[in-house]
Amino acid sequence: MQRKSVAAVTLGCKLNYAETSAILDTLSQKGWQLSTIEDGADLLLIHTCAVTQQAEKKCRQKIRSLIKKHPTSSIAVIGCYAQLHPETLSDIEGVDLILGSNDKFEMSWYDCCVEKKQQHPLVNVTPAHLLDEIHAGYSLRASASNERTRAFLKIQDGCDYGCSYCTIPLIRGRSRSLPVAAIVERAALLAASGYREIVLTGVNTGDYNADGITLCDLLRQLEQLPISRIRLSSIEPEMVNDELISLVAGSKTLVPHFHIPLQNGSDAVLKAMRRRYDTVLYRKNVFAAVAQIPDCAIGADVMVGFPGETEDDFLQMCRFIEELPLAYLHVFSCSVRPGTSLARQIEARERQPVAPDEIARRYKRLVELGAKKEASFKAHSIGKECVVLFEHSTSRKKGIEQCSGYTRNYQRVLVESADRQMIQALHGEERVVVIDSLDADLNLQGRVLS
Repeated sequence: MQRKSVAAVTLGCKLNYAETSAILDTLSQKGWQLSTIEDGADLLLIHTCAVTQQAEKKCRQKIRSLIKKHPTSSIAVIGCYAQLHPETLSDIEGVDLILGSNDKFEMSWYDCCVEKKQQHPLVNVTPAHLLDEIHAGYSLRASASNERTRAFLKIQDGCDYGCSYCTIPLIRGRSRSLPVAAIVERAALLAASGYREIVLTGVNTGDYNADGITLCDLLRQLEQLPISRIRLSSIEPEMVNDELISLVAGSKTLVPHFHIPLQNGSDAVLKAMRRRYDTVLYRKNVFAAVAQIPDCAIGADVMVGFPGETEDDFLQMCRFIEELPLAYLHVFSCSVRPGTSLARQIEARERQPVAPDEIARRYKRLVELGAKKEASFKAHSIGKECVVLFEHSTSRKKGIEQCSGYTRNYQRVLVESADRQMIQALHGEERVVVIDSLDADLNLQGRVLS
């Protein structure tokens, strides 16, 4: 009997990528043949995101394009958008299966989807308040090639914070953590499989707590593994405490890089967002990290256009960001999500939306500020030596081969040469590079020393 084939496309965060890989790994163990979206398959998985309206729009576009390109494939839409709006997805002709945040890990649904094509899609979405399990997520099969560089490993899911604008509690449920032994076992397997870096992912990684074992306790155990780099994908400001900073500062494995969401630089807006910190705490922890950890790079998420955000709030945010030692910004516009307390406030006219053209102006200014911050931070690397973990992506331009990779503090470095064999040999390797310059796209250019 011919093996069923499956391919997947993932939209959204690193946590989604880790979970997609775990699902594919499980299907492979059950006899499914792994394929690619380009080649098509019996079953196409689309792992969705619902963090903003724009993210949902991109999901719908991707779903429709795959249905058009692969009309004979069964289409399964899974994850966050499926959890939040299954009825919207059910209206898309060609969708065969819709699975929520927990249900996507039940493999029998995929067999059923391929074997019994229905006139209407199969839908299984467990309400978020009933989500009490936590399923593994790991990218053991994330690379289609032989080069294995970074692997994503899920340690936690869900969130109890209840920020006014956030749908995560409605999508992924309460905060819960994977057992330490399961994480260490999977990390050891990733290391043995040749991965050089493990990125720990979760909805709220700093909230990790498994039977009293905290994030720092877990990191100390993972440090003992034969892995070059361990990176945290994102961590809340209040979790970047003295213990974590000291642990990273004294480690050869934990990389000097934090992504610390800021969201806003006005205390009035942070309070309205129901964030658990103010600008004083954020500043204190960021400056403590860069003071104690050599070459520490800190990135931040920043939201513009939160309903009720005044021009003074925005200017406060700009001034606050200007004084912070940040390496880069991820800027995005506020998207009012259904079911959140912010949506209810808007409906009750308790908060007023910011005009779209004003949001666009503020967005542009913050993007420019972020580029200035990034250029300033990266300029300090010119003339220095750093260790780069090279990835498999290459491009050819006018006979010049190019390979890129990341430093320990997450700066992208490009190396170019006419020697194709030398460039190919870099894939998946950690090499010492001297940084020569910064290009117009804010990529560091360098030369391999060893």
